[in-house]
Amino acid sequence: MNSPSNRHHGLAPSPWVARFAPLVPAGARVLDLAAGRGRHALFFAARGAQVVAVDRDAAVLATAGDSPGIATRVADLERGDWPFSGERFGAIVVVHYLHRALFPHLLAALSPDGVLLYEAFATGNAAYGKPSNPDFLLEQGELLELARETLTVVAFEQGRVDGVQPAVIQRLTAVGRARAWPPPLPE
Repeated sequence: MNSPSNRHHGLAPSPWVARFAPLVPAGARVLDLAAGRGRHALFFAARGAQVVAVDRDAAVLATAGDSPGIATRVADLERGDWPFSGERFGAIVVVHYLHRALFPHLLAALSPDGVLLYEAFATGNAAYGKPSNPDFLLEQGELLELARETLTVVAFEQGRVDGVQPAVIQRLTAVGRARAWPPPLPE
């Protein structure tokens, strides 16, 4: 999916992900789902995480593949079996990607005290451009519903953002319920 700003095309992390990155301890195993050029994989590897970056485009994924602390996997997340069966991650990062069939897999792959950082386009984005297909747009509160049963929500927001191109987005940071309460909030 395309980003509403040029940040997505560079290697700077999403401000949402950067804000809540302190919840992910150094040394944690991090899954960067639909990693693209690996901007979040590079960000977390620089913070001392062991990152697995997955994307279906091997050429694009190669941008991050030579970096220390990053292992890459080429997989089409929308076809075939979930490529991480039986694996656990201390954090899962998903930005500008939505495939609802993966939700149960994401929850199962998150360690009991892990961090889910999710940011995607939401209903209403069609007024500003792509994505406009409802299959790729979160419904109001959909990420809250995803987290409700098994995670503790640290932060959530949804609405229109203005920038190079306005967009409607939804963002969630949630931690597994084994995480010590209260989780520290970033400055």
